[in-house]
Amino acid sequence: MDTGKRLLRWASGIMLVLGIGHLSLLTFISRDDLARWVEQGLWAAVPLSPGAGGNPENQVAFWAGPGSFSVPLILLGCLVWHLAGRGVAVPAGIGWGLAAWCLLGGVLLVPSPYFAGTVAGALIVAAARRPSRTLPRRRAGDA
Repeated sequence: MDTGKRLLRWASGIMLVLGIGHLSLLTFISRDDLARWVEQGLWAAVPLSPGAGGNPENQVAFWAGPGSFSVPLILLGCLVWHLAGRGVAVPAGIGWGLAAWCLLGGVLLVPSPYFAGTVAGALIVAAARRPSRTLPRRRAGDA
């Protein structure tokens, strides 16, 4: 396996563990709050009418769960895994952005596993800087 592909697979694995772990832990710890929010209706967390305050417990359940960093992190992890499997390089800017975001989150929310996200970002940057050992794919119409 190409080193860049291996680095990207590790980065995506870290992102998937962080995202899925966050949602699983939230579901385990706050299942009563989540159930109460769902019983009151999905729009109870973010009321649509102006001036409606909403229930603070519902808002916390939403922003700590499906509205948190975990869902986009899972999606990004799946995308990086898919791109690595196809031999497509992930831009270093994605890694830098992920590392900066996780570093800031880790500093603001100590103790937290945010710092593991900086490792994933660094792996993406390292993979982007490695020369690929695979030959470029031929496109239809190339001679």
